[in-house]
Amino acid sequence: MNLDLRNKNALVGGSSKGIGKAAAQELAELGANVTLMARSATLLEEVLKELDTSQGQKHDFITVDFSDIADLQAKAKALVEQKTVHILVNNTGGPPGGPILAADLAAFSQALNNHLFCNQVLAQAVVPGMRAAGYGRIINVISTSVKSPIDNLGVSNTTRAAVANWAKTLANEVGPDAITVNNLLPGATETERLHGLLDTWSSQKNITNDAMASQMKKSIPLGRFGQPREIGGVIAFLASPAAAYITGTNITVDGGRTKML
Repeated sequence: MNLDLRNKNALVGGSSKGIGKAAAQELAELGANVTLMARSATLLEEVLKELDTSQGQKHDFITVDFSDIADLQAKAKALVEQKTVHILVNNTGGPPGGPILAADLAAFSQALNNHLFCNQVLAQAVVPGMRAAGYGRIINVISTSVKSPIDNLGVSNTTRAAVANWAKTLANEVGPDAITVNNLLPGATETERLHGLLDTWSSQKNITNDAMASQMKKSIPLGRFGQPREIGGVIAFLASPAAAYITGTNITVDGGRTKML
């Protein structure tokens, strides 16, 4: 199986922690040169030190706040002027939880900006280089809510579905250029995002976080939460030459929790 990513450049969003960090680590271990991207330079500097360099990989990072689209556009343009980005991992933190009727329009606008709009900006920046190189992988970290909306995540459910349809449309357009576009749908994964949701949901139910976590685990056939590196490994596979014939699809990594195929 060809998993070799040497001489490939990857741009990974939200890579200061959680799934984004894990994806960056897995990509680096397959030989990719990784550009980390998140808001905190301090956290990115720490992750940078942890990335594998045993195959001569060269890693760097970009600090950007996705709420500032103009800044993202400028920094993405500067990056692709320096090097071809062969692999783009679109990943950013999800919007706050809550019922959909309680959400104001600003919450929807912010979520669409941070996910759909930023994905669009980054794709527009990197696809020309991918086309020229004859190799491209765009992997969007979304949510199992694409298949089945999750209670009390109204804004997130709506936004994730928009991103999934954007990705399918893009996959159809860029497939002839040997560029694949896929959505990775993680389930409950041990991240700050999950623990924030546990705080919210346990408070709503007036139970402890441990009790809430236990309830959630009972709904997962494997009986546990996922680990970020387990998600990162699937992302790295999708980025590899071995996954060249997989495109335009949703890949669920959730321990079996989602109740449909």
